[in-house]
Amino acid sequence: MNPFIPAHEIAAAVRAGEVSAVALAEAALARIEALDPTLNAFTDVTAARARAQAAAVDAAVARGADPGPLAGVPFAVKNLFDIDGLTTRAGSKINRDRAPAGEDATLIRRLDAAGAVLLGGLNMGEYAYDFTGENAHDGACRNPHDPARMTGGSSSGSGAATAAGLAPISLGSDTNGSIRVPASLCGVFGLKPTYGRLSRAGSFPFCDSLDHLGPFARTARDLALAYDAMQGPDAGDPACRPPSSEPVVGALARGLDGLRVATLGGWFAKNLTSEAADALARTAAALGAAGEVELDGVEAGRAAAFVITNVESSRFHLDRMRTRIDDFDPDTRDRFLAGALLPGGWYVRAQQVRRWWAERFATVFTDVDVLIAPATPSPAPAIGQRTLELDGAELLLRPNLGLFTQPVSCAGLPVVCAPVARAGELPIGVQLIAAPWREDLCVRAAHALEDASVAVARRRQRL
Repeated sequence: MNPFIPAHEIAAAVRAGEVSAVALAEAALARIEALDPTLNAFTDVTAARARAQAAAVDAAVARGADPGPLAGVPFAVKNLFDIDGLTTRAGSKINRDRAPAGEDATLIRRLDAAGAVLLGGLNMGEYAYDFTGENAHDGACRNPHDPARMTGGSSSGSGAATAAGLAPISLGSDTNGSIRVPASLCGVFGLKPTYGRLSRAGSFPFCDSLDHLGPFARTARDLALAYDAMQGPDAGDPACRPPSSEPVVGALARGLDGLRVATLGGWFAKNLTSEAADALARTAAALGAAGEVELDGVEAGRAAAFVITNVESSRFHLDRMRTRIDDFDPDTRDRFLAGALLPGGWYVRAQQVRRWWAERFATVFTDVDVLIAPATPSPAPAIGQRTLELDGAELLLRPNLGLFTQPVSCAGLPVVCAPVARAGELPIGVQLIAAPWREDLCVRAAHALEDASVAVARRRQRL
């Protein structure tokens, strides 16, 4: 059974009775058993649950009922999502002492209701504070295109599992780029929705005012299907808003019709490897970008994101730092300690800058519908690599993998990271950015890029 069949084709075949959900689940579990010892994408495999859910989907088909738009589609989630009966690790050693979750996170329940089948929990950076995918407690997650290279983080297992054909759809979180960085380095699609669009109820927080949850998929249509299935208000997350006025998947047929597309320049045109610059240029050509937009103040927006992240996350982990400081990854620990020492006035000023920066972006969207920007400055670095050589300067790798994602996060905008085809080479992605609440425009642009055969629709892993 081809593990790279798109999710929407899987669901159609299951609903038509052409393949059983149980057979799909068994094939996915077998593939995880075969490949995960190398990739280290999964921390928990919920085999019994997957088999039971798949059997329920098949029973619904047998009695003539519609199991849902994602009927029988296997999926997996970053291990900061609550999974009923499992301890929510959030990539940490400390959380392993917590009691198991008593119910699933909201987004898991919504995918279940759409007919999807949960395979388990996925590796991630400790407490989501990571761009590399190198977890000190669970080990490094490895890139399916080259296991000697990083997946990116912090949603490392999500990017790897979807790229390797272990799970057609996966869920991650994105505070400063933790969906977009692994999507770029692993060659899959990833959606960071508008802040407040998808419920975060039942997920372990990192930085409340910047946290987003979203899906990974191998095609833009699959991304839209998963996103549509998860929308809706939720009293468990006060930031959550009503869904889009129409399903995003229904907007895909409009393609680029009427879309005004431009490339972000300035900050977003610097510190690029040749591979990243080439991906940006090819995307601009494929989407018919009309010129370049340069925004002043990107450095301030990124700095605000750093301060807000450090202050909020360190405050959340203060008791853990007081009692179990030696059980943190040293890199994570040092960031939290630094955040705990920042003056309160800096945080207030950072939130003011954040509002100003979002308004700067808003002015651009009066004339443009979709902005193109790089997602990462380079393809996947080697595991253990600590610096990047960019524009003749050596930069620290860990913070600067988010060089281009972090400023966009601070504005709370919806973004699709779309992979750009590079035959025989490591993949790299681009960001497709739209105004708040216009996820449909990002996904339409991603789908058009895919149709132009520039994006990687079904990248084969090299194991």
